[in-house]
Amino acid sequence: MADTSGTGARGSYDSTAARATPATRARGEARSIVGGSIGNLIEWYDFHVYTTFSVYFAASFFPRENRTIQLLSAAAVFALGFLLRPVGSWLIGRYADLKGRRAGLTLSVALMCGGSLAIGLCPTYPQIGLAAPLVLLLSRLVQGFSLGGEYGASSVYLSEIAPPGRRGFFSSFHYVTLILGQLLATAVQVTLQGLVFSSEQLSAWAWRVPFLIGAALALVAYYVRRNIDETSEFTQLTDEARKRSGFRELLKHPRAALLVFGLTTGGTLAFFTYTVYMHNYLINTVGLSAQQSGWVSLSTLTLFMLAQPVFGALSDRIGRRPLLIAFGIGGTFGTWPLLAALSHTHSVGMAFVLLSLALLIVTGYTSVCSIVKAELFPAQLRAFGVGVPYAIATALFGGTAGYVGLWFKSIGHETGFYLYASACIACTLIAALCMRKSDTSHLSTSLAGRRPL
Repeated sequence: MADTSGTGARGSYDSTAARATPATRARGEARSIVGGSIGNLIEWYDFHVYTTFSVYFAASFFPRENRTIQLLSAAAVFALGFLLRPVGSWLIGRYADLKGRRAGLTLSVALMCGGSLAIGLCPTYPQIGLAAPLVLLLSRLVQGFSLGGEYGASSVYLSEIAPPGRRGFFSSFHYVTLILGQLLATAVQVTLQGLVFSSEQLSAWAWRVPFLIGAALALVAYYVRRNIDETSEFTQLTDEARKRSGFRELLKHPRAALLVFGLTTGGTLAFFTYTVYMHNYLINTVGLSAQQSGWVSLSTLTLFMLAQPVFGALSDRIGRRPLLIAFGIGGTFGTWPLLAALSHTHSVGMAFVLLSLALLIVTGYTSVCSIVKAELFPAQLRAFGVGVPYAIATALFGGTAGYVGLWFKSIGHETGFYLYASACIACTLIAALCMRKSDTSHLSTSLAGRRPL
């Protein structure tokens, strides 16, 4: 069994890697980072494409005269897929702990490919009747299942494959590719809607194109992942140790599971609020045009993406906990003032500044959350232990952020959402303050001889 005391296992940073040339090491590290995190790009590309292009394909699957009913039906299918994520995190996380991180990552992206391809090629309601919405639902369920397992497997892989002393930097690319998926989907949306197809063409058949692009991207990701190295943290486990995963084993680590849930509660809500929900907020509350909101979101997301490896590398020097506490304090006490200030500005420049500040605060969580959670569990339970509490917290708080925000606005008390978001982030702050050095004992020590906490 692997040595999980913090001194024996050294991820993939073994003597062979140490003897490799700098160029060879750089290529190997780049391949590992891309292979471990590329599934997040596919996930968030698909997330944005479905919500954006539903206005065009809803009528193809839900042939009702009421346009609102069509869109609600498409949204309901999307929500059902989202709710299946905890199941995916359970089964794929268990599979990754039993068969390997690479096996879990490969399975996850293969399912993503199948789901996107099925939507892109599915016949419409006039062609096959009720089977059309059923295929759409099944495809979204498959995607939701696969995405549930993606977080745990990719977080663990990036954490284990990184050389000691650079784990924060490596793990930060989890959110780099995630944000890149949003940016790529936005680019595809702008290109197809404004430059390539007319609205009539998009409604008739061209809505399939972005899904087929997603399937092609997933196919590339599948090839990349088939050729990445397995982590030595996993290969050093005995067959007996690999079987010790699942809920029964998770119950032996209640503190770690609660820490993952608590850290995720505020982090996921803040992320969804300032990325996914913010587009609607800038239009409905701030009063910007759709075009202005799009440019503000695009520019701030780019800054947010570039900040991830900077903060990740910083955590390798000063520790993860200071960044988590900074996010907790900034989010708990800064969310209300920032959202209130945004609601009273009508300047694109000021909206950019305020949203950039909010996202830099959130970076204190996103840049280190993967490595922090992976450090909480022994290798035989790591993918399952990280994935399940994360998926449950994300389904409860992250995925519902937009709905809760719109509900508070609909009843005329939008400031209630500011309080709700602050309270959720306070849960992350409490979890960060409750962390101690022993919580990071399951991954090997850094090159400096200490574990960054």
